[in-house]
Amino acid sequence: MTTLFGCDYTKRELLDLVGDMSQVAHTRKAELVEGIERGADLIEVFNASGLCFSVLPGRSLDIASAHYKGMSLCFRSNTGDVGPAFYEPQGSGWLRGFFGGLVTSCGLTFTGHPEVDPEEENVEMGLHGRLAYLPAKNVVAESGWEGEEYVTRIRGKMREAVVFGTNLELSREIVTVLGEKRLFIHDRIENLSVDPSPLMFVYHTNPGFPLLDGGTRLLVRSEKTTEWVADEVVGPEVYAVARPPRAAAADAVFVHRLLADSDGNAHVGLVNDGLGLGLYWKFAVAEMPLLNQWQHFHRGTYVTGIEPGNASMLGRAWNRRHGYLQHIQPGEVREFHLEIGVLDGAEEIAAFAEQVAAA
Repeated sequence: MTTLFGCDYTKRELLDLVGDMSQVAHTRKAELVEGIERGADLIEVFNASGLCFSVLPGRSLDIASAHYKGMSLCFRSNTGDVGPAFYEPQGSGWLRGFFGGLVTSCGLTFTGHPEVDPEEENVEMGLHGRLAYLPAKNVVAESGWEGEEYVTRIRGKMREAVVFGTNLELSREIVTVLGEKRLFIHDRIENLSVDPSPLMFVYHTNPGFPLLDGGTRLLVRSEKTTEWVADEVVGPEVYAVARPPRAAAADAVFVHRLLADSDGNAHVGLVNDGLGLGLYWKFAVAEMPLLNQWQHFHRGTYVTGIEPGNASMLGRAWNRRHGYLQHIQPGEVREFHLEIGVLDGAEEIAAFAEQVAAA
């Protein structure tokens, strides 16, 4: 059964009402050819539920934009959709192609500010790793009936590899169902090398205006939260409410050690009560025990980061010191599951807030 526009429909009833299912749900592939967009390519996903988004096969199948009923759910930067050939790996060159978007993938072996790790590679690792600039292969984008549900699936594979070193393969699937205002990401990472490898993997999601505005609230339940400068414990009075854009740029980063519900899942929300709009994230704490929260409330680059991962975004040294630096062994497979959905209206927001508090 599919729910659309406040009514329930069977498969047969929907097929009686449309000439083609693309009238209510579809994926479309396109090629981006203008300027530095070249090579990013494009998969557009339309869902009559109101949730629509675009995926870039040339950029690790990341979700470059997302809208709900015409409202953007994410920040879009001034770089636009930059193709992988324009990647600048040195230092903070990653920022020259940071489009923001709903999901930018960070890793696979490093996340954080540029850093040299003398205990591992002993070379400078650029900002947030290489994953976000790796083009996907074996890309499939399709929509079809699965029983009574009309399902859209996007799949592909990325590999981070270097001769005599890293050889990690990421298989990604993005799924959304007609009538639902949520999407699922399933990532499978396999170490194809003969040597262990550091594994630092974070979903850099980037809510922006109009969801993000002065007074927008973060809903999260954590065992402990620390800020990034002095590594000191802080409370929700510091990080829970967004401020309006300001003239002076000042970043803040908070690391939340998450508490799970009885099923082992964390629930995180960002809500704009004035709009009656929110986003939520749901994921297994066993897979991703940390939530990185980035605040950048600056005029013209007004964005916040909600960033679940198996590591913090504070680099190798911080994660090693705090016991969060993981390694993946030869032949080992790690899986990550992330659900992102829309909260529409005060009733859904209140119900979700209760769920977070009860976790």
